Amino acid sequence: MKKTTFLLGIVSSLWFSNLLIAQEATNADLLKRIEALEAEKAKVKDWDASIYGWVRTEYNFDSRQSAYAREYNLNLYPLDEKLDANGKDINEAGASNFLAITTRVGTKFRGPDVWGAKASANIEADFFGNTELNKTSGGSGSTGLLRLRHATATLAWPKTAVTFGQTWYPAFVPEVYPGVANFNTGILFNPFGWAGQVKVVQKLTPELSLSVVAYKDREFQTATATGASANSATFNSSMPTFHGQLQFKNKTITTGVGAEYQSLKPVIESAGLVSNETVNSTMLMGYFKYANEKIIAKAYGITGGNLAHMVMIGGFAGYTEANGQESYQPTKTSAFWVDIASANTKIAPGVFFGYTKNDGVDSGYKNLYVRGISGTRILDNIWRASARVDFKQNKFAISPEIEYTAAKWGDINSEGKAENNLKDVGNFRGLVRVMYSF
Repeated sequence: MKKTTFLLGIVSSLWFSNLLIAQEATNADLLKRIEALEAEKAKVKDWDASIYGWVRTEYNFDSRQSAYAREYNLNLYPLDEKLDANGKDINEAGASNFLAITTRVGTKFRGPDVWGAKASANIEADFFGNTELNKTSGGSGSTGLLRLRHATATLAWPKTAVTFGQTWYPAFVPEVYPGVANFNTGILFNPFGWAGQVKVVQKLTPELSLSVVAYKDREFQTATATGASANSATFNSSMPTFHGQLQFKNKTITTGVGAEYQSLKPVIESAGLVSNETVNSTMLMGYFKYANEKIIAKAYGITGGNLAHMVMIGGFAGYTEANGQESYQPTKTSAFWVDIASANTKIAPGVFFGYTKNDGVDSGYKNLYVRGISGTRILDNIWRASARVDFKQNKFAISPEIEYTAAKWGDINSEGKAENNLKDVGNFRGLVRVMYSF
């Protein structure tokens, strides 16, 4: 009996020992698998891509006929008074539309390091089209076609980054632009558009950076002189536009100043002779933003010559020389805006005010190639005030907005300004924007 009990004890001990050994092997194998999965998860992928964008629909109503882009989606300024035989203003007629062409999609890429730099890229498009379709273009143009917005690649070292491709004009500051619901994004008061470019950003300190950009106009472009085609002034110029900007940015404040020099060649032939005439212009700008958990306040100011390519009023003037050829000078434009909004994540009201002024050009010109002219009449100034409320829930937002744009028109004087028979006209726009972002 004792021997049997002893043998059973030995067998039981061996069985439990084998069981423990098997369990330990299983646990060790499981631990290795978990460690392998964690290592795979933590491993930096050679390539990565993410899709973003939004579905955007908006309804707008205007009380007066306005200069616009893309099917009355982007209103610029109210048109001058136009009287019929009975003395009634033809342009005092409303307009409205319901559009989803600003729906947007983009992809961000990240790849292996290049020369010790983090490599990334971005492609973004919407359905806004590339050429205008309105009554002044005789029905030609594009409606709802895919349009390239951004196409860039960036190499980023610890203190230096180089970006090349198409992206915002450097005078458009992504951190400081109006938060209006209208797709005009403060256009006429804030520069807008994209250009092919090379951009170098150098960090001087953790909060201070210097950027230098060389770019060529694309969308939108400068005014077109007699005998030229769309954007030929940029094509004909062997020199790109140069822009420099100094920016300070910390947790609550973003502020900066910038300057730009542009030299365009409107035509290569004038009066039957080779033309080397250029239109040379400079620009100065400054901006400020303060943001915390309660409020977002922004301000921006710009002044310079030939700002038409930034979708602002103005352009350049043509002068007849002794040999019959045309020379050029930029018209001057100044603008500023302020935008104050709540930073609430659910309900965020905001207000915007912008003003721009036509500062004219030297007398003696023969032709004016500018935005904001109609026959013998020209814009003196434009101002816009708007109020909005963003109702947000997760990635969904509804934003009603009311906006009033006022313009002062007058007869063109010898300096390209509005002088006599001044007339104030205004347009009220009401809109509702609905967006679902992803």
